Order: sequence, then structure tokens, then C-alpha cells
Amino acid sequence: MSNTSDTSVSDTSSEPSSTPRSKQDGQISRRRLLGTAGATGIALGAVGAGAGYAAGHAAASPASQTPLSSVGSTGVAFEGERQPGITTPAQACGHLIAFDLAPGAGRKEAAALLRRWSTTARRLMDGESGGGDTAIALDAGPSSLTVTFGFGRSFFSRTGMEKQRPGALDPLPDFSSDRLDPARSNGDLWVQIGANDALVAFDALRAIQKEAGDAARVRWQMNGFNRSPGATARPMTARNLMGQVDGTNNPKESDDDFAQRIFVPTDAADPSDPDVPSAGDPAWMAGGSYAVVRRIRMLLDDWEGLSLTDQEAVIGRRKKDGAPLSAGPDGTETTEMELDKTGKDGKVLVAANAHARISRPDQNGGAAMLRRAFSFHDGYDADGKPDAGLLFVCWQADPLRGFVPVQRKLDRGDALSAFIRHESSGLFAVPGGARRGEYVGQRLFES
Repeated sequence: MSNTSDTSVSDTSSEPSSTPRSKQDGQISRRRLLGTAGATGIALGAVGAGAGYAAGHAAASPASQTPLSSVGSTGVAFEGERQPGITTPAQACGHLIAFDLAPGAGRKEAAALLRRWSTTARRLMDGESGGGDTAIALDAGPSSLTVTFGFGRSFFSRTGMEKQRPGALDPLPDFSSDRLDPARSNGDLWVQIGANDALVAFDALRAIQKEAGDAARVRWQMNGFNRSPGATARPMTARNLMGQVDGTNNPKESDDDFAQRIFVPTDAADPSDPDVPSAGDPAWMAGGSYAVVRRIRMLLDDWEGLSLTDQEAVIGRRKKDGAPLSAGPDGTETTEMELDKTGKDGKVLVAANAHARISRPDQNGGAAMLRRAFSFHDGYDADGKPDAGLLFVCWQADPLRGFVPVQRKLDRGDALSAFIRHESSGLFAVPGGARRGEYVGQRLFES
């Protein structure tokens, strides 16, 4: 669980969002419904009487309405060079779900499924409800909804497309701290859903699961959350369930090498053979990325039993503001960490096994990954301990150069390891975004 997350990055989708369907399609746009809320309020006010009716009428008049928040009105484009949900700012609610193809389902059925899923994602991200008889999110805007699709290693053998499988999908190495549950790991297909409204996120989750039909079955599903937008007086790096500022060293889109570290080059393919890449990635992965997904349980009772001083020593940063322990009283989370700075006792202020020190890119051969995690809480175990922690999702152009070297270093001597447990794992190839009229993965299926 490296300290590399940042919620300040913005979406890079280059295409505008889809136009909402008309009523003749049998769908009601949540954006249109929001626009009619004033008229609905007036009609409902008619059941009152006297002063109550007058006050209700005035408060519900469209001319007098002031939106309480802009959270619901924010939308993210489905089309673009890259899929949404990677550089999009992390949302307040998230769902991760993996599917296995059903027995007998192959390449044809998988392609049809990705077409359906892409159509559904376009519609939902544009602010239309999931349809059917659920009406889960009819009165909400798009709420920054994103839906992101990926392929696991097993997908390619089950569809007879082993030749198109990226070498980067080779299994991750075993780590000594792993306590992995196979039933909650891997999968043929992976979907990440995020939104700033819980009902909008759940509406998308239900729609994706229902659209799977007979082609795929749910292998595992996890729910997560983050701090809600606008909950702090100013934009801040998020905190995790340990109360630590988590994400100070995340790569930023403004970095010169951001795209190189996070995304597969768009010119990676060998021009003499479009199916044989010159850089180790198949042509269909151009503009894509690789997602490592880990369910990391935090042993919160043990962690909260530590003193504040001991907690800060484990992380290597101050809890109140995220500043490195080597910083002075005016330091902030962006203050450069001085690895050799010592205290009055002659010991380095940031211990050799401090999490923030070990996970730094300059301590791992420059390895970098874009973290975009969610917290989770799934109740309490039989001993009354919270089943809570981090749904760790990190993005990189090559997991062998991104996640693996950092995790190996953490596995060998991270002070935080005593307070966390890696319980599930997955690695997925996430292709580039769909152009207008395309579906996600089209270049894979039609190559």
C-alpha cells in the first residue's frame, strides 16, 4: 500500500459526452428530470392549504430555486483516447466487479457483451437512468459517473485469443505478506465503477450486472468509498481509514513523463505487423494501461493501539498535515523528504523502514504508478474486529516496472506490513478509450 495516491488529477477524455436518448427510446434523462423538478414541486404543493401552500409554491418555483450543490450535474465523457476512471478525480463511491465468461461463451459472445456494456456505460455517464423498473437514480444527475473495463489473463485462453494476450499480464509474483483468497482474485473481465452519488453508482452496477446476461457470471464484487467532494474547506489529499494523508507522491498529469509511466504508447506497434508490437504490447493496447487491484485489510484495532508518535514513525509523515518527519513546523505534505536528516539523538528522522521512505520512486529505480483507491468497510469479523481497509487500484504502463518493484521492496521491510493484510489480487489489461461509435475492446476483437 504505497503512499502514491492523488485526487487532484483531471479527466483527459477528449471527446464530448453522448447526447441523451429521446423519450421515444423509453428512457428518461436524469438531466432532463432535474430540469423539471420545479414544476413537480409546484404540483405536489397543491395538496397543502393556506399559508403552507403559498410558501411551498414560492419555494418550489423554478425562478426561485437555487441548486444546493453542483456534484450531481458534473459529467465525464465516455469517448476519448483513454478510458474514463483512470485520470478522472476519484469519486465518493465505487464498485469493483469481476466476471468469468459462462461455459460455452467465447470470442463472439464476449464481443457482444462489450458492445452492450459500452452502450450502457455511454448512456449512464450521460445522465440517463439504468432503465427497467428499478428507477434507482431517476432524480439524479450524472454525478461524475465513470465505467472502466479491463481483461484478465484467463480471458484470452477462454476466447481463443492467446496470441493477443499482452506479456504484461503474466502472473504477479508471490509476496510473503499475501494472504490471498482465490475466490476474490483475478477474473476474465473487470469493471470499475465510480460516482459521486451512491445511488448513481449502484444503478450502474446493477445495469452492468444485468447486461452480462448469459455471457458472464459474477466472480467477485467489492464496494468502496472516499471523502465526498466539497467536504473540506479547500481541496486536500484524501485520508485513508488509518487517518493518514494518503497520496502525496502520486504522479501528476503535469509531469513530463506521466503518460510514459502510466499509459501504453500509442505508437508501440510494429508498422510491418500490427499484431506484433515493437515495445512488448499488442497494438490493441495502444493508449491503454494496466490495473493492479488488491483488497488490503487494515488491522485497525492494532493500529489504533499505537501512540501518535509510533504511528507517524511507521508512515514517516506527520498525521495532522502529511508533512515528512524531516520537515520543520512549517512543512507541508509537499515538502521534500530529507532522507539523511537526523534528530538530536543522531538517528534519522525518517526511519529506514518507514512506509513513505520505502515506497518513494527514487528508492525503487524510478518505479511509478498512479494510485486511485477506495476505502472499504464490510462489517465485523467473528472476533468483533472491523473488516475494513483499502481497495487498492493502481495504474501503470508496465506492472513489472510499476507495482512489482515497489511491492517487493515493501514486502522486505515496510513497517506498515504489521498492520495490513493483502487478501485478494488481480491484474487487468485496460485498453484505450472507445472512439465515437466504437465499443471498448473493439480493436482487440476485430484485430
